[in-house]
Amino acid sequence: MPSPRIDLYSDTQTRPTKGMREAMANAEVGDEQRGEDPSTNRLCEMTAEMLGKEAAVFMPSGTMCNQIAILVQCNPGDDIIADKTAHIINSEGGGPAVFAGTMIRPVDGVRGIFEPDQAEAAIRKARRHAPRSRMIAIEQTANSGGGTVWPLEQIRAVGDVAQKHGLVMHMDGARLPNAVVAAGVSARDFAEPFDSLWIDLSKGLGCPVGAVLAGSADFIEQAWQWKQRMGGAMRQSGVIAAAGIYALKNNVERLAEDHANAKFFAESVANLPGIKVETDGIDSNMVFFDVSETGMTAAQVHERLLEHGVRIGENNHMRMRVVTHLDVTREQITEAAEALRSVVMEASRAA
Repeated sequence: MPSPRIDLYSDTQTRPTKGMREAMANAEVGDEQRGEDPSTNRLCEMTAEMLGKEAAVFMPSGTMCNQIAILVQCNPGDDIIADKTAHIINSEGGGPAVFAGTMIRPVDGVRGIFEPDQAEAAIRKARRHAPRSRMIAIEQTANSGGGTVWPLEQIRAVGDVAQKHGLVMHMDGARLPNAVVAAGVSARDFAEPFDSLWIDLSKGLGCPVGAVLAGSADFIEQAWQWKQRMGGAMRQSGVIAAAGIYALKNNVERLAEDHANAKFFAESVANLPGIKVETDGIDSNMVFFDVSETGMTAAQVHERLLEHGVRIGENNHMRMRVVTHLDVTREQITEAAEALRSVVMEASRAA
């Protein structure tokens, strides 16, 4: 089957624009491992400054950022407190257990966000029989929670709990730029309570690859050693770092268009028979909806949409996820909504 014309599977489907490709082609490069790649150094400096941290390191992926942050700050047998929907629990192949030998204590938050008292209740009393609670991890935005934006005051309150009990705070900032644009809060303010955090370049920012992990200078020095152990030195990485520089300069404010398109899609399909859009609000660039009352599974809807040239991801058996991004226009969002309407109405007539 040919590639879909309209791909709403994820914002990871973005492709470099002409301007980004030109920046990559013209990048100054050197040996990243020796600290001699000017473009990579500039990207790390820009990210550290943006997040208000001492230093940063360029990584191949956000998952690698999460895993290395855990490796640096946790010991085998330690406990990590995170929402039950968190990426580190559900989408990283059990990495915290495999690499760091850590456990994760899931919290039953609402739309991917938990309360300070829930975090405090999850902290274990120190005793020889129990794991040591060591880290509180927050995902901004909360992907499987619905693309939800953590409010700044709630982050600060959870940070106060962590500080009170001597725990470190880590942010999975895969879509932090979306939260910045949606909430009107600076990345530096969102980042302030965290000991470590990262931003992804290959999602809404439109880069082909990469993420940047930030924290204290000592933390980044230790992160570099783990990066080396995991084979992550990238030599002339300025070719891809230049895409990140371009994205930070050009592709952050435009995320508001993706958010508006997500709201438009949600409004366009909300009244379709059998479609239940999650109605607690569209915070950013994601729309989740349930198809159980259409008489079809998410997989069946997915396959029938492909016949219309539209791809929408299956989140589970009956839940689907639309993710808007810079490669999808408002006109294409309209076409995707009409394709879903056609699929649903055809199923309704067949019933």
